[in-house]
Amino acid sequence: MRTIKKYTIICCLFLVSAAKAQDFHLSLYDAAPLFLNPAMTGLVDGKMRLHAHYRNQWNAIAYKPFTTALVSFDMPKGKWGFGGQVSNMRAGFGNYNVFQLLGSASYAVPIDKNKYHNLSFGLQAGFTQKRIEYQIYTFDNQWSGLDGGSFDKSIPNNENFNRGSQFQEAINFGALYFYGKQQSRINPFAGFSAFNLTQPKETFFGSNNRLPIRMYSHVGVRVNISELLYVIPKVLIYNQKNIIQQTYAMDAGYFFKGEKFYALAGYIYRAKDASIAYVGFKKDNYIIKVAYDFNTSSLRGTSKTRGAYELSLTWLGKKSKNQDVKNCPRL
Repeated sequence: MRTIKKYTIICCLFLVSAAKAQDFHLSLYDAAPLFLNPAMTGLVDGKMRLHAHYRNQWNAIAYKPFTTALVSFDMPKGKWGFGGQVSNMRAGFGNYNVFQLLGSASYAVPIDKNKYHNLSFGLQAGFTQKRIEYQIYTFDNQWSGLDGGSFDKSIPNNENFNRGSQFQEAINFGALYFYGKQQSRINPFAGFSAFNLTQPKETFFGSNNRLPIRMYSHVGVRVNISELLYVIPKVLIYNQKNIIQQTYAMDAGYFFKGEKFYALAGYIYRAKDASIAYVGFKKDNYIIKVAYDFNTSSLRGTSKTRGAYELSLTWLGKKSKNQDVKNCPRL
């Protein structure tokens, strides 16, 4: 395909530099559990969990910023977990849009007699709709030298768009280990998830392009320094086709007994892409986090290090019997 004007170039830079592959990502990746790993479906200390997420990126350089919105719901049912997720991403000029609807289920089993060591397996299935308003774009052969030069959309672009919208199946799998003993000093966890297992066909031109499998490997440990203070060092490795991205993070939480809430803070480093800081709090049924990405990629000169901001809100339906302080390794 011929060169499209600057807005599409920016879009391509985003897909290569920021997302590092064909799928979008989140900085607060484990705040959205069904987005990270299907095996986390229903792993919640409560009757249910409702999560909402919003990300806004590239305000500094794009004509239209790139936005991601996500809502998920899940609940435990014995050893099973059930839930669903709806997400939508819109990327810049041309209104490239990705809408996805997923159903999610998991099964968790203890692997020791005390039920401290646990394994969970999850599966997601649904569909993805991708569309683009290609009529908005202009191409190099539509350039006219008249009146000082401009793009003339009345000139045929000679591009072979078969359609502006397509549907794909979406099938994902995940596995998770976690140490679930309450009041333990150390609670490790490790997970693996794979998305786009069927590698669906992805093209607006009728070619045989396939969406690569996206894989997450994530590990960490919750260290309960005291009754009131904990830290969670963690690592996420993202892999899609020939792209490997590494993310290192440190979470911390401090419980204020008088007001009965957790103050939350953390730092995330996405190698060769962004430095992210976040703050938040957890009180009663609510967990709120706000993050900001400082761009450190090759676009930092143009973006002036400005990258993205992200909002996360989680509501937990509490069980009838509650504790003020819980040491739970679950993300």
